[in-house]
Amino acid sequence: MKHILITNDDGYDSKGLLALVEALKPLGKVTVVAPSTEKSACGHSLTLTRPLHFIEIQKHFYKLDDGTPSDCIFLALNKLFSKENRPDIVISGINIGSNMGEDITYSGTASAAMEAVLQGIPAIAISQVYAEHGKSIVEFGYGLAQESIVFLVNKIFEGNFPLPERKFLNVNIPPIPSAQCKGFKVTRAGNRLYAHNAEVHYNPRGKEYYWIGLPELGWMETKGHTTDFEAVNNDYISVTPVKLDMTDYNEIENLKKWI
Repeated sequence: MKHILITNDDGYDSKGLLALVEALKPLGKVTVVAPSTEKSACGHSLTLTRPLHFIEIQKHFYKLDDGTPSDCIFLALNKLFSKENRPDIVISGINIGSNMGEDITYSGTASAAMEAVLQGIPAIAISQVYAEHGKSIVEFGYGLAQESIVFLVNKIFEGNFPLPERKFLNVNIPPIPSAQCKGFKVTRAGNRLYAHNAEVHYNPRGKEYYWIGLPELGWMETKGHTTDFEAVNNDYISVTPVKLDMTDYNEIENLKKWI
C-alpha cells in the first residue's frame, strides 16, 4: 500500500486540508502532520529557537504545536517514519488562495514541498485560487482541486514521479466549477505585480502599528498560455515544475566579467 504524507500552511483544521485528506484516503495510507495555526507566507523556515511537540488529533493525524510547514515535513520524516519505511509522496495543501509567480518564495505550502524533495521524497504543492475575497470557494468548494490531485497522484503511483531530485510540482486550481475547466496546462512561474499594501492603525493608547494587507492578484502579461497566471485566468489547471537551484546560469559569464 502506498503511503501519503500530507501537510499545509493554513493549519490542521483547514477545510482545504480536510478536503485533501478525503480525496487521497482511497489511494493509500494517509498520515497528516500540519501546523497548529495558520502559517501563511512563512517561507521555507525551520524553528530553531524553541521546542516543538507532536499533538495527536486522531490516529495518523497530528498537529505540530506552533511549527511551520517545513518543520512538519522535517520532523515527520525524521521521527514518524524510518529510513526503511518512508512515504511515497508528500502533498502540501489544499492551500486557500493561489501560490503563483514569485509568491512561491513566500509560500509555506510550496516550502513544505521543497523540504520534502530536499529529503528525497517526491512532492506536490496544490493551491485553490480564490476570487471575490473567497466567495468562489464558498460557491464551488474544493471539488476540482480534489479531482486534480487524485488524477496526478494516481498517475504517479501507476508510473513514476515526472521530475528528477530536488524538483516539485506546483499546482494551482482556477476558481471555477469542474465542468468549466479546460484541463491541465504545463506552465512556467509568471511575474507578479506587487503593491505596497500595508495599513496604518492606532491602538487605544495611540500607538501606531501596521498590518500587511492582501494585494490584488496582478501579473505581467506575456503572449500565450505560458505562465501559471495566464493558465488559471483562462480556466486551466496550472502545473509548474519548480527547482530549488535558483542559480541564474545565463548570468554566470556576465558576472565573471564584472568581477
